[in-house]
Amino acid sequence: MVLVALAMVAIIAMAALSIDVVTLYLAKEEAQRSADAGALAAARVISISGVTGTAGPDNDAVSWSKICGGDTSLASLTAKAAAQENSVAGISPTVSVTYSSGSGSGVADCTAVVGDDQLGVNPLVTVQVTRISLPTFFSRIWSRAANTVSATATAEVFNPSHSGAFAPGGTIIPVQPRCVKPWVVPNRDPLNPNLNCDQGRGQCNTLVSTADGSITHPGISVNGNNSGVIGERFWLVPDCSYSGSSCGLRDNPALANHVRTTHIDVGMPNLEYLPGLVGTAVNAVPSCAGASTYAQAIAGCDSSTNYQCGVASQNTIDLGENPAFSGDSLNGGKCLIQEGDPTDRQPDGQDTMVLSSYPFQILAGSSNPLGSLAGRPGKPISSSNSIVSLPIFDRQTLANAGTTNSVTFVGFLQVFINSIDQYGNIDVTILNVAGCGNGSSTPGSPVTGSSPVPIRLITPP
Repeated sequence: MVLVALAMVAIIAMAALSIDVVTLYLAKEEAQRSADAGALAAARVISISGVTGTAGPDNDAVSWSKICGGDTSLASLTAKAAAQENSVAGISPTVSVTYSSGSGSGVADCTAVVGDDQLGVNPLVTVQVTRISLPTFFSRIWSRAANTVSATATAEVFNPSHSGAFAPGGTIIPVQPRCVKPWVVPNRDPLNPNLNCDQGRGQCNTLVSTADGSITHPGISVNGNNSGVIGERFWLVPDCSYSGSSCGLRDNPALANHVRTTHIDVGMPNLEYLPGLVGTAVNAVPSCAGASTYAQAIAGCDSSTNYQCGVASQNTIDLGENPAFSGDSLNGGKCLIQEGDPTDRQPDGQDTMVLSSYPFQILAGSSNPLGSLAGRPGKPISSSNSIVSLPIFDRQTLANAGTTNSVTFVGFLQVFINSIDQYGNIDVTILNVAGCGNGSSTPGSPVTGSSPVPIRLITPP
């Protein structure tokens, strides 16, 4: 009986300690999930804010300050909110957020390192989650630290524009987004150097440099003040005639400047796009997309193998498709953004964007599942189907109709779709730009991501 009594004490102690160990392991996993969610959420905010499309962190410190300038900045608040939604042992953890450019220790206010131009290429955000006073049995007798768990996660926001200035050997690091729409735009900025450059009154500058991938007109425009490419608003119109089942270019084959005067508001600049070849099965296609594979690629996701940035003549324009005549852009686009009535420019269920101040805000539409929740329509959101990635191709001579053409993609354009009219013209606002050169030098291995400014978790230092 004495031996049993002594053994019972040891068995009970071992059982209690095993419960403590399990509690600590579970809390550690919960803390790591919390840190991962916070880091990715902050990186997403930085990605869609456009700050990586500025001339350099030191030239636009005001914009960087609003995004990651301390505890009250948008990225920091988003990181804390996302992390605290994942409770650790039933209680929201304590969250700290720091920023860096990959060298040196992190700082809570990213404006402390805005002089480092590399911050504009790959800003890093680190989230540390701490949970104290865990509900344990015996481990608390050793020290308070035994009842504390913490986890750290670092997310990278990578914009390849001008990345050759920091990569080994000076090689541009291209990107290959996973979900791209087959609206292929020329390397031409319709608002630069002036509001009329794409309306037959002057030559437009490029969106990205084909030499080093840098952004030609960097900076952020608020309310269309034309101080930078981020925030520019214009029409995307099909460079195909409305008659015929294949694309007959409305311009000359060299894609000279041309103004579209039918059906659209000519007071707003326009940029003509060409249909990309949809040669493989598309993914995540809503039931409203229709039967056409081109419409499905718009409403869903086209294969990433169709879009290789920075590799000469490795992509294809499909002039056998006429999105204007077939209505594919209208049908796929309406399905994508959940727009109701395309005959007017009023919001009809789709998400909307506020451009009157920076940071720009995306508001949930009534057709968005987030907006349909009680009290959510019109509330700010950080993710939207209206945010899409478009390939930018190097301007060159094309066949005039019905054939495929090899082109070089020199970057990606991330835009927000404001609306689509009944003729398939698309009202867009630029959120970010990523350049990757034209293949004149050997590119590195493509970096896969979900946008032209990919985000990813990386191993903490």
